[in-house]
Amino acid sequence: MPFLMSRVNVSVSRERELQIKSRLGKAIELAPGESEEYLMIGFEDNFHFYLRGDDSQPVAYIEIGVFGNAAHRGYDRLTAEITRIYNDVLGIAPDHIYVRYDDIKVWGVSGMTFDINQYRNEGGKMTWTTERAES
Repeated sequence: MPFLMSRVNVSVSRERELQIKSRLGKAIELAPGESEEYLMIGFEDNFHFYLRGDDSQPVAYIEIGVFGNAAHRGYDRLTAEITRIYNDVLGIAPDHIYVRYDDIKVWGVSGMTFDINQYRNEGGKMTWTTERAES
């Protein structure tokens, strides 16, 4: 259940957005147990960034929230691939691409709450360890 929020300070056409979305959908698989099937992506272009006091260079800031990967498996390869995607598609220099990871411990969707304390990771697959409490 990853969420990826992309903020860049350049204009992104629909075509380029779809290229990035498609490539991120494949890249998320570098984190064990993750897939595009559960990936949510947000895009914000023309964001006002100052990097090193300068707002004239293209910059990307990507936040990724991942449920159930406290060991951060696959993050090195995922960061490298995200950097490659934003460099290839938008021409943003690698030293202007920042990726932040958030460990999600509790996630709510479809009226249900998923708590990391009720799961265990078995080879990249999350399984219940206890009965879920009814609310």
